[in-house]
Amino acid sequence: MGVVDEADPRSQSRFLRTPRPLLPGLVAALGVAAVAEPLGRLAPVVGAPVFAIALGAAAAALLGERPSLQPGAAFASRTVLQGAIVVLGLSLSLTRVASVGRTSLPVMLGSLAAALVVAVVAGRLLRIGPALRTLVGVGTGICGASAIAAVSGVVGAADTEIAYAVSTIFAFNVVAVVLFPLLGHLFGLSSHAYGLWAGTAVNDTSSVVAAAYAYGHAAGAYAVIVKLTRTTMIIPIVLALAGLRLRRTGARSERSLRRVAPWFLLWFVLAAALNSTGVIGASLGHDASQLGVVLITVALAGVGLSTRFATIRRTGARPLLLGALVWASVASSSLLLIWATST
Repeated sequence: MGVVDEADPRSQSRFLRTPRPLLPGLVAALGVAAVAEPLGRLAPVVGAPVFAIALGAAAAALLGERPSLQPGAAFASRTVLQGAIVVLGLSLSLTRVASVGRTSLPVMLGSLAAALVVAVVAGRLLRIGPALRTLVGVGTGICGASAIAAVSGVVGAADTEIAYAVSTIFAFNVVAVVLFPLLGHLFGLSSHAYGLWAGTAVNDTSSVVAAAYAYGHAAGAYAVIVKLTRTTMIIPIVLALAGLRLRRTGARSERSLRRVAPWFLLWFVLAAALNSTGVIGASLGHDASQLGVVLITVALAGVGLSTRFATIRRTGARPLLLGALVWASVASSSLLLIWATST
């Protein structure tokens, strides 16, 4: 497709030396995001990022192959997406993470392990490529689009795989928003238990808010904190994936390390540490969270603009089935662990 691999330092330097080729694709991504933003406010359960990827994919289908758009769309889908992760770190308090993590860590780790195991085993049985099954597993087990953004460059995922993974995870977010409150009442969960369940088993923040606050304010407030704490699991997972990639290639050179090392995670941690010291006030932290969502919207618009429906048709419905299996494993393992640790 002519997409430049932004993980390659040579590609990044070429972008910096010749910014003009980026403009058409970036302008297109910004235009799609500008339409997606108000739609996301009208339908917060769906959210602007999902609208952006859908509108971008629709635009790509209507426009056909446009090589002039590809450099900017690729830059948005990789570099802007990683920048969004860093900005979101400014809204994360490591102190709060440590406090919540002490009680929720067993549930988080258990449900994440279930997601990864099912993604690998079921993905192989369904003959789904390693990059796509990793995106579905990590996206479902951690935090949806943000986790997909973090690992996509490390595993060498194509934009079509990113689009498919985000769309698959979104489908089950909608199911969770409708189903979780009903099941919570059926199982007689307390506000604390339900908030922990929603925070560990629902992916996108807007979907967590919708599913959890439907159960009550106390459940909603706790679920959001658990969800933000769960986001930090991105760090060890991405580092582990980078290490596995280096081990598979047998490369140990400094240049090889630069190609796979997710250096933006360091800035994510530094941003979270800065917020934890109190330098970033509550209002600025909220603004950073909003800006992070805007950047993710622009980035996923770039992903949508790079999507090729022919590739999706060839892939078929198997990733959707994988998403269902991984989502079910996360929801059930999280609930079982909550029951086990509360007795």
